[in-house]
Amino acid sequence: MTKPILYGADYSVYVRIARLTLAEKGVSYELVPLDIFAADGIPAWYLEHHPFGRIPAFEHGGFRLFETSAIARYVDEAFDGPALQPKDPRGRATMNQIIGMLDAYAYKSMVWDVAVERLEKEAPDEALIASGLRQAERVLKALTALKAPGPWLLGDQLTLADLHAAPIIAYFLKVTEGQKLLAGFTDILAWWDRIAKRPSMAAG
Repeated sequence: MTKPILYGADYSVYVRIARLTLAEKGVSYELVPLDIFAADGIPAWYLEHHPFGRIPAFEHGGFRLFETSAIARYVDEAFDGPALQPKDPRGRATMNQIIGMLDAYAYKSMVWDVAVERLEKEAPDEALIASGLRQAERVLKALTALKAPGPWLLGDQLTLADLHAAPIIAYFLKVTEGQKLLAGFTDILAWWDRIAKRPSMAAG
């Protein structure tokens, strides 16, 4: 089949999740740069790929997808390479729970309320950052409780849960507050040290 196409921007956490999944599966793909924050706005043609104008979007042999979790699951199931989802129902359910938790509670607090607010605002909203850190602490406590014994979040198998968490944590660690908070969660910090060294992460 034809080489898959991923639409998105390097700065996007969710584009990076999709790219990590493709890299871990060993899938060659084309990245079509798309900046949804560009001055000219979102190109009209892109709304055919993602009706809500978000990134990433994905195409493979005429089959189109949007929503990162759907893209990641498709890539895992459609291509050869190491399996990135547990076979047993409970392991898969836990993986999906972690991904859902990260989307619902971690992304906004860790990335936008803490990291982006601190890095990109001339006068950061300290109350927003403090609130984001409180939420981030709850996320890290829950992630610690859910983590199985072993190198990865679900134990010995690297899964989509790890690939979903890594770009969010990476962004959070761009700021001192994030580094200080993560330092108190030794299991997650050890996990981060391992996944940060993977070639897929080093490649961006």
